[in-house]
Amino acid sequence: MVWNEPGGSGGKDPWGGPGQNQGPPDLDEAIKKLQQRLSGIFGGKGGGGGGQGQGGAGGRAVGFAIVVLLGLWALSGIYIIEPAERGVVTRFGAYVETTMPGPHWHFPYPIEQVEVVNVDNIRTVEIGYRSGGRAKAGGSVPSESLMLTQDENIVDVQFAIQYQVKNPRDYLFNVRNPDATLQQVAESAIREVIGKSKMDFVLTQGRSEISDRVENIIQTVLDRYGAGLMISSVNMQSAQPPREVKAAFDDAIKAREDEQRLKNEAEAYANEVIPKARGAAARMLEEASAYKERVVAQAEGEANRFESLLAEYKRAPEVTRERLYLESVEAVLAKSGKVVVDVEGGNNLLYLPLDKLGMGGESRRLVPGTVPSMSPPQMQSLPQRSGNSDLRRRDNLRSRERP
Repeated sequence: MVWNEPGGSGGKDPWGGPGQNQGPPDLDEAIKKLQQRLSGIFGGKGGGGGGQGQGGAGGRAVGFAIVVLLGLWALSGIYIIEPAERGVVTRFGAYVETTMPGPHWHFPYPIEQVEVVNVDNIRTVEIGYRSGGRAKAGGSVPSESLMLTQDENIVDVQFAIQYQVKNPRDYLFNVRNPDATLQQVAESAIREVIGKSKMDFVLTQGRSEISDRVENIIQTVLDRYGAGLMISSVNMQSAQPPREVKAAFDDAIKAREDEQRLKNEAEAYANEVIPKARGAAARMLEEASAYKERVVAQAEGEANRFESLLAEYKRAPEVTRERLYLESVEAVLAKSGKVVVDVEGGNNLLYLPLDKLGMGGESRRLVPGTVPSMSPPQMQSLPQRSGNSDLRRRDNLRSRERP
């Protein structure tokens, strides 16, 4: 007996009621049941005579809710980039673009994402120490600060490196951790430069040069890695020997400073004394030159005068001789205030107070051919000599003056 014959199944029809000829399930009925169930989930009532109207209202609510959710999802894609920032947009993890400051929109998550990067912020990496006392021993990190120099000495150096983001895309995608990479590169560059420098150079005048060389090496390596970072400055905070030998190095540095100070004082003294000595030497040379010119001029004048006298003497020997004698006597007596005259053939001395004979107590210059004025007592003490004795006396004096 077949299943589809009436009564052949014995009331065991697998599609429905007994003794009825049924087809496959109705699709409309299935959709209606689904709508009723959704309406019940969102607060509607299923079944009954009003099932069809309630199902339509529930469908509209569901559609409205979906539209609202889609609107909120679309609004979540709006973002604003600040002036100091750049936005890196990725779509399913792949780079799309870099957005500039201002309002923007992108497909919300999970389609697109925006990574905001501050490109104006100055960041700092500390090598050899940690600010704020985060490390032991007063902020020092010996594993980073102790370095070997070219002359096989150990120095304790500390650096502060400032940098900022140059390319946001490279900063996010090329290197896994750019900040940690920068710290490792900086430590390696510092060890390279310190290892090629001597200890005295590091501790004294080489700080600026070492900082410049370290900055160049770090920037070159970061550009090779494509880290998207730019070094702003490299500052050597301190450079000193290890604490175990710091006292000895301080004494050596103090002695070097004392040496330099004494050199500076000596140079200052030399700069003060040498110009004075040069000025005195120049003054002495000028005085010698002036004396030379004066002496030469006097000699030339005396020579000219002698030549003039010689010409006059050749013309009138007696007169010229007498005139020279009187001028010589006048020159001698003008410098003397007292004259003692010895009388020939006698024991008396003639005393002439020439300083008392002049007017007002002043000595009077003897003029050739004149006799000083004397008081009567003085004139009485003058001896009476004949003309021959006077001539003889004059000849004797004249012979004394001749060379």
